[in-house]
Amino acid sequence: MVLNLAVNARDAMPTGERLTIETRAVRVGNEDPEARPGYYAELAVTDTGHGMTDEVKARLFGPFFTTKELGKGTGLGLAVVHGVVAQGGGHVRVYSEVGVGTTFRIRLPAVEAAPEPGLKDAPLVPGCGTERVLLVEDDERVRRFARIVLESYGYTVLEARHGRDALQAADQNPPADLLLTDVVMPEMGGRELAEALRVRSPGLRVLYASGYTDDAAVRHGIVSADDAFLQKPYTPLALARKAREVLDAAR
Repeated sequence: MVLNLAVNARDAMPTGERLTIETRAVRVGNEDPEARPGYYAELAVTDTGHGMTDEVKARLFGPFFTTKELGKGTGLGLAVVHGVVAQGGGHVRVYSEVGVGTTFRIRLPAVEAAPEPGLKDAPLVPGCGTERVLLVEDDERVRRFARIVLESYGYTVLEARHGRDALQAADQNPPADLLLTDVVMPEMGGRELAEALRVRSPGLRVLYASGYTDDAAVRHGIVSADDAFLQKPYTPLALARKAREVLDAAR
């Protein structure tokens, strides 16, 4: 979160100015209708840059929304921040004035003590990996989004636009550990692609992604009930967690 906010602040201050990062403990009562009363750890990141209009603030956390020039921003940084905060049960506030600067104020619920060792609950933040992922997605924006997320968690990503492209990429590169594929694609669907690749690499793990719900995908015969499935649209955390889950299941 700090990295993404700091990079945005830097880009808002092309001539320098000042970046301030603060932390504090706060107690929230009933004055904030959007937050549960209690103690929070607060992170505030403030810049003295050009600020934002109300129109920009309204779209700030949307995936792929960016005010930067083409090729200089993915529009994913603040979506990642929002996803992390929401996953942690917190909230984020943005204060900005044109010509004055911007403050992102993030509050995450404070805990009284560290969790006891040995708890079997799934980690909030999925672990990173070093495996190779073959990413097959015919939508360029979704493919770019998934690649950025996976690479940020340490994976080596080989991408392809569709099934035929993926088979060619598989022939020209070392075997992948995980196939992340869209289900419905032109020429060759995800299930047919997975079957073809598993002939070459029997140990390949497969994660299907689709705009269908998992129940609908099974009813239509697109995937089976035993297949790993990720419904679109997915968040960065959902993708990272599911990829890690599928890879760890192979051990």
